[in-house]
Amino acid sequence: MNISELWRYPVKSMLGERRDTAVVTATGVAGDRAYAVIDRSDGKVASAKNPRKWRALLSCHAEFLEEPVAGGAAPSARITLPDGTVVTSDDPDVHAVLSNFLGREVTLADAAPQGSTFEETWPDIEGMAPSEFIDSTRVRSDEGEAVSDLALGLAAAPGSFFDLAPIHVVTSSSLDELSRLQPGSRFVSQRFRPNVVIDVPAAGFAENGWVGATLRLGAEAAVSVMMPTMRCVMTTLAQGDLPDDRAILRAATDHNRIEISGLGHWACVGAYASVVSPGAVRVGDDVDVRP
Repeated sequence: MNISELWRYPVKSMLGERRDTAVVTATGVAGDRAYAVIDRSDGKVASAKNPRKWRALLSCHAEFLEEPVAGGAAPSARITLPDGTVVTSDDPDVHAVLSNFLGREVTLADAAPQGSTFEETWPDIEGMAPSEFIDSTRVRSDEGEAVSDLALGLAAAPGSFFDLAPIHVVTSSSLDELSRLQPGSRFVSQRFRPNVVIDVPAAGFAENGWVGATLRLGAEAAVSVMMPTMRCVMTTLAQGDLPDDRAILRAATDHNRIEISGLGHWACVGAYASVVSPGAVRVGDDVDVRP
């Protein structure tokens, strides 16, 4: 097995950067989710997991002007809006530009306030998530679909903008398996927003068997696989040249609905991981799974 793709996302829910090299730090890939948009009306972190409010974020592209340094402050990020407007994260007008584009008063932040939450919409796909979880976290319904208010980064460093954990891994075998089972859809890594895509020559959902294992990524970095990645409506949304496609999530629900210890059954693709050993990683590096 080897690393076939590396990704980081300078601004949460915006399109990210595909890299040939990356640095895995103790708190995740350097620069990953360094910034996020905050809704001034309620203080919640904006996420395309609530597409009725924040779908437009996925039409923006963010990239760093300089390489992030492990342990240092995030460098300035350049944000390109779909109409070609460009603004940087340190531009005094950045908040106004984003507010005007999104149609809501927002602030671009470089750290999550303590106790931050985000909203997630649950599409009407039976079995994608435990009904008990949806019911217990529901704050309202929008057009008949439940919306939950969820805590940010429960398995990540304080102040980070990760949904749950600092590293997200997806394998080629999972994408290939879903493509075989649902040939009418495009199962590409961009839909699942991983940090690391691992080329696995075997068939099937390889990550499902890695929970509790350590993945050695190249010569220096290592991560510990915590749990499968529960999938959400964001995988179905249009971005770049990818169209809206609810069949993406239905396929994961139909073919890889698995039990997560203590949390019930979820539609899953990929795996969340924590960092064991920091270090540089490169496309082409070997990957070793150690129980």
